[in-house]
Amino acid sequence: MTAAEREPLIAKIEALPGQLRELIAGATDEQLSRPYRQGGWTSFQVIHHLADSHMNMFVRVHLIVTEDNPPLKPYSQDDWANLTDASGQPVEPSLKILEGVHERLVKLYRTLPEAAWTRTAFHPERGPLTLVSLLKLYADHGEKHLGHIRQGIGK
Repeated sequence: MTAAEREPLIAKIEALPGQLRELIAGATDEQLSRPYRQGGWTSFQVIHHLADSHMNMFVRVHLIVTEDNPPLKPYSQDDWANLTDASGQPVEPSLKILEGVHERLVKLYRTLPEAAWTRTAFHPERGPLTLVSLLKLYADHGEKHLGHIRQGIGK
């Protein structure tokens, strides 16, 4: 994938924190407490999950850039989403995490040499991953969860 092809994906990563803030502006705790579907997470949980997941992305990207084919540790997203810091708690700390993580990642992505984009890691559930595959995964991940939050809060 060329730099020009990567740029729209990097732009999605860059835009996510602002889009999230805009989406939930004025949302009530009652709206944020509603699951986006029967048996699904609440918007509170989705927002905290985004911070959790994208912190993992940050670490994974740095491991790939600095180590040769590092192993990437999976984690139980559902278990993390059910922890007390992710269910019904204020979202501001997670919004700040996303803003910082995304700002740093975007700077890193835009300054990596071309050769870095083919570096690999190994995830026990997903198999081999490259920086490009992680970029695609997390650019889509943010968009998917913005849609879940829209559903949950009724926008």
